[in-house]
Amino acid sequence: MSNYVLTCCSTADVSEKYLQSRDVKYVYFNYELDGVQCKDDFGRTNSPDDLYKKMLAGAECRTSQVSIGEYMAFWRPFLEEGKDVLHVSLSSGVSGTYESACQAKVEIEQEFPDRKIEVVDSLQASSGYGLLVDGLADKRDEGLSFDEAVAWAKEARHRVYGWFFSTDLTFFVRGGRISKTAGLLGGMLNICPVMDIEADGSLAVKEKARGKKKAIARVVEIMTQTAEQGSAYARKVFISNSECASDAQAVKELIQEKLPQTGDINIFTIGATIGVHTGPGTVATFWWGEEPRA
Repeated sequence: MSNYVLTCCSTADVSEKYLQSRDVKYVYFNYELDGVQCKDDFGRTNSPDDLYKKMLAGAECRTSQVSIGEYMAFWRPFLEEGKDVLHVSLSSGVSGTYESACQAKVEIEQEFPDRKIEVVDSLQASSGYGLLVDGLADKRDEGLSFDEAVAWAKEARHRVYGWFFSTDLTFFVRGGRISKTAGLLGGMLNICPVMDIEADGSLAVKEKARGKKKAIARVVEIMTQTAEQGSAYARKVFISNSECASDAQAVKELIQEKLPQTGDINIFTIGATIGVHTGPGTVATFWWGEEPRA
């Protein structure tokens, strides 16, 4: 058994059961819905369907990162047990939680000077963050030491690729990621923006596809071009979606057709923290790349 605990946030957008099966400990993000504070707790407080219905009806939604105090309270029991803590955070390119975690690390190290605490910026979001954590759990189970696991995570994070598309631009417009004009034209012309997670962990619109069928085909084409061993890719794929499971399934089936040696393809639900920004209709696909993201 390792002498360290692997931790992350609920924004890793894999199921609670999956994190538990990998022995990964997690802390909840927070969000506010019409002035009511809620936990991003895998849909227990608000199911995805209820959340999006409220958002589409005009509810005001805001997300808030894990506080310094919450991080310290989360880690303290593990440190008291004599365990070191390796925490992987949501990308600093989309949230300030990495900085909060780093500040919490500095403060709690004063309480536990003999313990190691490391915070790694995933430079990923949604299930891409989850894919990195999953890979790190594999390495922990293979027997990597704390320092070896930290070094592995800092290198491996650059090889997790993530590409998104959305069939509903409403919340991308509200969030300022797409202009109102582009959103209006996109809706009229059935245009789906195709986005990726950049090397710095930020989200960027890279292309536009006419309809979701072409968007799906383009994402899988990009995967074939960039995946480890190309069309012979044999590792896991994580797909996350916001209330469009049939589109996620279509991506999975096309991957199985074009990259038939692919390992487990897991479909997960986009949680509240990410979903507040995407709204319904978004599918994100994540895989391990041959080369670091440029």
